[in-house]
Amino acid sequence: MKQSTEYIRGASRNTLVVHSDLGVLSAMQAALSREGFTPILCRDLPTALLAMVQHRFELCVVSERISEPSDGWSVAGVLHMCFPHAYIAMIAREPDLLMLQTAINSGVTELYLSSSAPAEIASEIVRNYTQGHRLQ
Repeated sequence: MKQSTEYIRGASRNTLVVHSDLGVLSAMQAALSREGFTPILCRDLPTALLAMVQHRFELCVVSERISEPSDGWSVAGVLHMCFPHAYIAMIAREPDLLMLQTAINSGVTELYLSSSAPAEIASEIVRNYTQGHRLQ
């Protein structure tokens, strides 16, 4: 007999944050912690993949560039496959048409501009996540 698992939104407060800049990680950690989330911080691709195996995520914040240009899109794609209900926020440069198509293909929920302050980005992400805002 196959046991089904029911999806319960908000069951996990773990938040994956993948960014190579320590200042951004620190600001995101502080802002997300204030909102009641438990940030799991990763500075590179291998650590992010390990975190995905060890934790359940419903909220994920990923930089477009981790160690190589555009490697954040790969992380977003894997996150979407592993956690199909997750809110995946991508921090990226000014979007163009190709980037928007890549976001759709990778399962990204929302794009956030890297030119904004990290604390502002975190607040906006939490606001959109808690309101259930989905582009998909």
